[in-house]
Amino acid sequence: MIKVGAYNTLKVLRTVEFGVYLDDGADGILLPKRFVPKGTRDGDELTVFIYHDSDQRLIATTQKPFGIVGDIVMLEVVSVTPQGAFMNWGLMKDIFVPKSKQLMGMRPGGRYLVKIYIDEQTGRVAATEKLEPFLSNEHLTVKEMDMVDLTVWRRTDIGYVMIINHKHTGVLHSNEIYRHIAEGYSFKGYIKHIYPEDNRIDVVLGKPGYARVEDEATKVMRLLKENDGYLPYNDKSSPDDIYSFFGMSKKTFKMTTGGLYKQRKITFTTEGIKAAE
Repeated sequence: MIKVGAYNTLKVLRTVEFGVYLDDGADGILLPKRFVPKGTRDGDELTVFIYHDSDQRLIATTQKPFGIVGDIVMLEVVSVTPQGAFMNWGLMKDIFVPKSKQLMGMRPGGRYLVKIYIDEQTGRVAATEKLEPFLSNEHLTVKEMDMVDLTVWRRTDIGYVMIINHKHTGVLHSNEIYRHIAEGYSFKGYIKHIYPEDNRIDVVLGKPGYARVEDEATKVMRLLKENDGYLPYNDKSSPDDIYSFFGMSKKTFKMTTGGLYKQRKITFTTEGIKAAE
């Protein structure tokens, strides 16, 4: 069963002058010569991405698109027609966003957050800017403390609405943000809290509470070791300086160094922290 808009592992049926045909249970799917790995022979198995070419035929490529079916990604518009927009998704053929699937219209050079899906009428891979129908917290597939993939969706008065694992939504509160973020940014995070009455979710960029501190403590001790046991940072240092060097918020830094001090692994000086003898 061939999955369009996804990676498939297929066997090489036969080699021709312009590429190889891969086994799809029928006549085969062409992998053009330019994408055939060197040394490929009949009978070999290759992992390829399957989509439709300009003539609406299934074709294979070893190129990796910026997203596959089911993903929510930020893509750039390369051209606009009365019917819709074409976006660069990392393949030779651009992905199409129908006019009916746009929110406020798209412009060339603009970057927009879209969901990659299979159009039911054509069976082809397409994209839509209308994300709500694909996101739901009714049946959650995550639990508290899970590591998840986060994508910034939009800003609110209390922080940012985040897309979780391309399936759910959650809130990253302003007081939990210690790095620059913007719509479309993607990174790892954690489920901090789930409200059982309505399945609302709070997320953070690192493990919540002291679970996060345990990870950061290892980092602080490593940095101390790499800097002869002394670092010129303490609770009087600016949040920006702390984040620039440690990659953590000042709140997390204070919790981490406080925990290390109680464990007698570090001492505080007037200008910084020092590894214990």
